[in-house]
Amino acid sequence: MSSKHESSDQTNSDLNPYTAGTVPDPTDPSDRVTLPDERKSLWQDMTTSEDWWAIWCAAILLAIAFAAVWFAKPDGLAESIVAQDPIEVVSPLKDWIAKPGKWDSNPLQSIGSSWQGILGVFVIIGVLFAAANQIRSRSGQAFLMGFPIVFALATFAYVLAGQSVIKAYNLEYALWALLVGLIVSNTLGTPDWLRKAALTEFFIKTGLVLLGAEVLMSRLLALGLPGVFVAWVVTPVVLVSTFIFGQKVLKIRSKSLNMVISADMSVCGVSAAIATAAACKAKKEELSLSIGLSLGFTVIMMAVMPVVIKALGLDPILGGAWLGGTIDSTGAVAAAGAVLGDEALEVAATVKMIQNILIGVTAFCVAIYWVTYVERDESGPKIGLSEIWYRFPKFVLGFVSMSILFSILYSTLLGGPELIGAMISGSTKTLRGWFFCLAFVSIGLETNFRQLLPQLKGGKPLVLYACGQSLNLILTLAMAWLMFKVVFADSVAP
Repeated sequence: MSSKHESSDQTNSDLNPYTAGTVPDPTDPSDRVTLPDERKSLWQDMTTSEDWWAIWCAAILLAIAFAAVWFAKPDGLAESIVAQDPIEVVSPLKDWIAKPGKWDSNPLQSIGSSWQGILGVFVIIGVLFAAANQIRSRSGQAFLMGFPIVFALATFAYVLAGQSVIKAYNLEYALWALLVGLIVSNTLGTPDWLRKAALTEFFIKTGLVLLGAEVLMSRLLALGLPGVFVAWVVTPVVLVSTFIFGQKVLKIRSKSLNMVISADMSVCGVSAAIATAAACKAKKEELSLSIGLSLGFTVIMMAVMPVVIKALGLDPILGGAWLGGTIDSTGAVAAAGAVLGDEALEVAATVKMIQNILIGVTAFCVAIYWVTYVERDESGPKIGLSEIWYRFPKFVLGFVSMSILFSILYSTLLGGPELIGAMISGSTKTLRGWFFCLAFVSIGLETNFRQLLPQLKGGKPLVLYACGQSLNLILTLAMAWLMFKVVFADSVAP
């Protein structure tokens, strides 16, 4: 990694071990993951980083959606509310933002009545993200070259999920989107020009900020407290236990590899791996191995866990909390939660974003431990408390901000519940679903099993990851049950 500044929200593709142009040299000290010498100013970060642009894109969409409902609200809305006379509020954007519907024998039925809304979504996301990439000094044109294909695959996934028999078996769009992407990646292969439009993290972060407008602050606070126990108690226990297990039982020679895998698996996947690798000066090949393991297990877990949760008969709240505390990727958590329904998605996303806060804290603590106990190296990374802010996932601020803002509008505006409800049901919820679907397709397009399998074959790193994740699954389920179903059962009830 270059010693010059790199954004703290660097995309997975920038560190993808399978697309890198050079092979790491484990004997070269310069071939280690290090902290950047310089940091961007807050203004530079807010105008270039993916996290901040996820907030700006979602804020633009929410502002337009709310304005459309506000200016098109029916005459006499206030009087009807005072008189307790129900009146319907409909978003004027409803016909222009849609997804494929249900069908029985002819798939064209699914898009026949909604093609205008599907086209509208394509234009909205395409223009918005192309502009965002251009402003971020990424190529908007390169994004637009591949986006029609990614969007077409997402549309195809929606169409498959809409078939009546498939729908009866609850095989939701997320599974089909992942499958479609995996088929393309593992047969034809994903060309570089298409990868530039497979913006997994950008899509999912924008969708999660949109979700913030749907989660009222009272609900967020209710979910947040038990979520803190699930994320902030289990995560450090699993991280420390896995590191000790790797050193004492498996006898892994590289402590930095041991630590990166432990953080990757226990906190939140690639982002935590990158931050921790920099903190303990791990070799780039160690970071690559950790990312490979994470990608492989993430794909498996996000497809299997919703099925297991349904088979065990867990309710959406407990199931969502379990997903949020165990699956590595934020995007995979959100999409897997969506398979179980909106309530599970709400809980899963909340728990995961609480866990994401630990990225900076983990990097900070690992760096202190490394230079104090492991290496005692004066040339090691000197990390101050400011590192927590640099590593903090900024899109979480967007999620919370939108929850606060729309909770205020919901409770203070005359007709607030009707207006916010129309905005969500008529536009932003549908857009959020598209962002998640696009993210799932992108995950599939970025996952090639031929390249992942060598990482998943025997060996101590694989055993370490599997054992650590097993412990994570058991402890998270136990803590989620205790917090969400016993201690805070009344406050988080549906």
